[in-house]
Amino acid sequence: MIRQITVWSVCVLISAGVCASPPTHKQIDKLVRSSASGKVSQLATDGEFLRRVYLDLVGDIPTAEEALHFLEDRSSLKRQRLIDALLNDPRYARNMAERFNIMLMERREPNEHWSSFLNEAFTENRSADVIVKQILTPNTDPEKLTGANHFLTSRLQKIGQNPTDYPGLASDIGRMFLGVNLACAQCHDHLFVTDYKQVDFQGMYAFVLHSFIRNDVPYPAIGERIMDKPLEFSSVFGGDQNSTGPRIYMGKQFEVEVFENGKEYAVEANKATKEPAIPRFSPLRLLSESLPNADNRQFARNFANRLWFLMMGRGIVHPLDLHHSENEASHPQILDILETELIRSGFDVKYVLRIIASTETYQRSSSLPRNTTSVIPSTFRSFPTKPLSAEQLKWSMLRATGMLKSTNIDSPSESDTTTSSNDISPNMPHISVVNQKFLDAYANPAKEPEIDFTPSVRAALFLLNDDLVVSWTLPSAGNLAEQLSDMDTSHLSEHLFLTVLSRRPTEDETRTVEKHLLEEPDKTIAISNMIWALLASTEFATNH
Repeated sequence: MIRQITVWSVCVLISAGVCASPPTHKQIDKLVRSSASGKVSQLATDGEFLRRVYLDLVGDIPTAEEALHFLEDRSSLKRQRLIDALLNDPRYARNMAERFNIMLMERREPNEHWSSFLNEAFTENRSADVIVKQILTPNTDPEKLTGANHFLTSRLQKIGQNPTDYPGLASDIGRMFLGVNLACAQCHDHLFVTDYKQVDFQGMYAFVLHSFIRNDVPYPAIGERIMDKPLEFSSVFGGDQNSTGPRIYMGKQFEVEVFENGKEYAVEANKATKEPAIPRFSPLRLLSESLPNADNRQFARNFANRLWFLMMGRGIVHPLDLHHSENEASHPQILDILETELIRSGFDVKYVLRIIASTETYQRSSSLPRNTTSVIPSTFRSFPTKPLSAEQLKWSMLRATGMLKSTNIDSPSESDTTTSSNDISPNMPHISVVNQKFLDAYANPAKEPEIDFTPSVRAALFLLNDDLVVSWTLPSAGNLAEQLSDMDTSHLSEHLFLTVLSRRPTEDETRTVEKHLLEEPDKTIAISNMIWALLASTEFATNH
């Protein structure tokens, strides 16, 4: 697998003295420029880029010191060095675990084993195909894969008298790992998407129909019952009875293997330990081996599209789960390049993220090009403004206010590895309490994808009224408010803006700060008001 490769390196000279193909990120930029009708935005300022790449790669904003160091760096290579540094920052794993949890679980009930699995996977820079294989493989190894099956078990939990939602699980596997939403093809061929056939859904359904939640272990794990015949189905519109074995969308259909009575299991059930039997013919194992690999280009294409979405806020194919011939990619050649690079690198997530972050397309300003009144988002002529997740807002507010060091963090899935145990304050609630507050205020309801920006009254009321958040704007040991209270007016404004917004204030903003300090007799109140105003601003709540 490719690791730590610098994608922006100079081209290699061949014997004729001609340069080889330009670096991948430059190829992408050329394709964006050539396909865009109209001007493109100028490059983002250093402050804009700094904050953007911190949020995207580590899920947090820089400190004032980090911001100042970057802004004063005059090296032409500083952006690339920062990208490489953040990809190797311990917070990268936490951020990617949170981002992929949102994507794959869509705000279902959290599970500590699942969180640990994701954190370990991204800490080790496990390849994407291996991660997905571990998620879909039944009978996980308790030593290494504890919790990986939460994706499956959370969807197979029986709620009341309702039957187990096997169709929902089949649909979600198609959506998340192949980028195709086959739900409306369950009972008949899709009425509006000609590519999606009933056999496509039923083939995916056949992989999961015989799975069940194991109750012999305290962590999420899956077992399987015997599948001894193809799955039969017919259209609700009438017609002949049809059948299919387990079948990958746009891929292989597997024949159902039938064994003699008494020979159906590779491993018999253990009554003493209550471990379930392991069938010789395992549809889930076939799924885990055949779906996430280089031969399945649809898997690679979907994953590449989702990595582009994580960085750009919009997929090349959008919505993300509607890959089909009638929903064309905005830049098919770019998606081809990313798909190829993903496969070539051995599904190395860091490698592809480095490519995207290195593009001018990613590093452009979110401000419109000059003399332009609008930009079609799918052109990527300017950087698409995107909302921060509940998790990004949580970490960033804690960082900005200087309260992060005071948060009691002991869960591996919710830790900031830069925080030592000596920094824990007994006056702060556990990070899980803080986390829930932000989820209640900013997260989508369970089972709703977080793709588009949806402002809410509850978020606004949270900032106005939550006692804990308001307390962060008041002076306490070492926090931002205390630091500002000890500064003279000439330094206060710059430190405030560098800390909260990762940039220096404009002249107008500096004058506004000075005016507020003069008009408010209580400096503590004035500082608290200004911190709150910046935290509540659209600039803070979005990645732009």
